[in-house]
Amino acid sequence: MSRLRIFAEDRPDQPLLDSDDHAQIAQALAAAGVRFERWEASADIEPGAAPEAVIAAYRRDIDRLMGSEGYQAVDVISLNPDHPDKAALRQKFLNEHTHSEDEVRFFVAGRGLFTLHLDDKVYEVLCVQGDLIGVPDGTRHWFDMSEQPYFVAIRLFTNKEGWVANFTGSDIATRFPRLEAA
Repeated sequence: MSRLRIFAEDRPDQPLLDSDDHAQIAQALAAAGVRFERWEASADIEPGAAPEAVIAAYRRDIDRLMGSEGYQAVDVISLNPDHPDKAALRQKFLNEHTHSEDEVRFFVAGRGLFTLHLDDKVYEVLCVQGDLIGVPDGTRHWFDMSEQPYFVAIRLFTNKEGWVANFTGSDIATRFPRLEAA
């Protein structure tokens, strides 16, 4: 189940909001400039599925976003608990960073925890199968896939080079909860 918790940046132990209501999550994130949608799949997808099959299952929604938002590239990332580089990949995303383009992820399977640092608030967004999150360019954030990752996500980019992080050097991500293994 999707979840949003909002914290004051100096109070990682006391949520100001804790909700699993999708409409409330979408509304709160929209007010902060973050896209949050539900997509329906035409096929069941598991980690390890061919990227072409994943993209084909969501082609209509992908084309809609590419046309309306100007995204130039799409790919698929798939991780499961047996992935040999899971620890290194997890570490790559755990520190606060920004991008010079929107970060758009659609969770085809599994789950992941996006944490956004907006002004003096921290928005912890648990994304699950069917959730699309669009983090605007320049937004400070981090991502946790847990020590035992299990997810398939479609990624959309305006930069054909794909994901490029600009790390802030802040240690704020170490003070907030991590995603526990399912």
